[in-house]
Amino acid sequence: MRKVGSVFHVVLLALMLFGMATSAYAEKRVALLIGNNSYSNIPGLKAAVNDAHALGQVLKQLGFTVLIAENQSRRAMSETLLAFDRIVQPGDTAFFFFAGHGFEIRGNNYLLPTDVPAATDGQEELVRDSAFPVERIVDRLQARSARTVILVLDACRNNPFERKGTRGLAGAGGLAPMTPSEGVFIVFSAGAKQTALDGLGNTDANPNSVFTRNFARELSTPGLTLVQVAKRTQSDVKRMAASVRHEQTPAYYDQIVGDVVLLGSPGAIASYQPVPQLAPVPSNIPKQLTAKPDEPVNAPIASFSRNNSGWTVYFSFADSPTAISWRLGETGPFKETGFLDEFDPRTRKRMPNPMIELDADTRATTIFVRYIDAQGNPVGPFPIKFEPVAALERDYRKNLEMTSGSWLLFQKSNDNLYYSHLISYRCAIREARIGINSSMPDRKLIFPPCDQQNPNSIPGNTQTYMQVPSSTQLVSVELTYRDGSVSEVKTFRR
Repeated sequence: MRKVGSVFHVVLLALMLFGMATSAYAEKRVALLIGNNSYSNIPGLKAAVNDAHALGQVLKQLGFTVLIAENQSRRAMSETLLAFDRIVQPGDTAFFFFAGHGFEIRGNNYLLPTDVPAATDGQEELVRDSAFPVERIVDRLQARSARTVILVLDACRNNPFERKGTRGLAGAGGLAPMTPSEGVFIVFSAGAKQTALDGLGNTDANPNSVFTRNFARELSTPGLTLVQVAKRTQSDVKRMAASVRHEQTPAYYDQIVGDVVLLGSPGAIASYQPVPQLAPVPSNIPKQLTAKPDEPVNAPIASFSRNNSGWTVYFSFADSPTAISWRLGETGPFKETGFLDEFDPRTRKRMPNPMIELDADTRATTIFVRYIDAQGNPVGPFPIKFEPVAALERDYRKNLEMTSGSWLLFQKSNDNLYYSHLISYRCAIREARIGINSSMPDRKLIFPPCDQQNPNSIPGNTQTYMQVPSSTQLVSVELTYRDGSVSEVKTFRR
């Protein structure tokens, strides 16, 4: 299967955004994320496109204008980088992410487009002329006077030019260390000469690489500096890779003066002063803080994820809690969430568990959450609405957007086109249409009804594939989500 990203849409969006810029010092946040899976002449990858989309969702929540490009040939990648150049203005924070094959030649790192030619011993120049030097990408962004440049490369994989029975281009895999110029922060998915894992083996169902799944989570943690994000990712990835007897420790290179925090700021936690209780509380009820109208207390945000056994609820706090408790409904005792086996660098205390589990048949209700802040004061409880139907639709839509490279799959041995991935997440889809050898989806796929109790299950009599003509070269697909919004048209090549 080969998925083709629409360079035209990337360039068009970039030009539109460029035209909207009204100030020479816009000081905005912009990001370009490239995921290359479908290499023509070297081994393909599985997680790169998903990684770009997953990190893109996080960056959107952090206020970035996000451009995502998939399976970029050299020409397409050149046009995409040019489009990104045009939207970077003086004073901006520019974030560049590449997931795909990277290669080091004599101490210089290169990012490989999908049409990079196969190379054998003595053909280094063939790769150099066909690839993109990492240093050049940094130079381009600094030439646009970006105030902060963040470069994240999940490209430290095995030597893609190795072949049995031939003398492949020399290289052990991994990338060479870098010394960035001032204002640049670089993160590699593995250390120098190390290789990065796409997954933890055949039983690992996570659609993202070991690095990206951890980096995305840490990047969305409030109050962390870029250095803290990198160091926590190091620990997470190192521990996870060790579980399958692999050595992988992400590297970072920091030449930014001061701290950069993409979500909140370190001072926001330290400067927070709890507001005294406005009225006495009976001794048998935990104290609650009541904020004055001009001094609001930040309520936690909850995200809901459906799994086979029920719901996982993740709480995100602007403050830095030292303990968390919760209950369902207006009455009853609060339950403690417990603690993780790691310390919070902001409080220097053991980190409270930010997650709880709910049964699959939990009905619509209100979850009340309270916590102890860094000064030891109780805060809350805060009411959080739980609506199972809406939560399922949001969760499954997020999964679909993060795994768009898996919507359709051609079976190589016959003319079957599988769409079982879409059926698995049908609870977020109102309608799915495909186009055979056409960029205009005009044929409706039939899915079984959504089963709220077992949303992932596919009934045994469900047709999960269709036969397409042997002449089929591409299939387009468009989703209409339950809320009526429509996805971009995705194109899959045979």
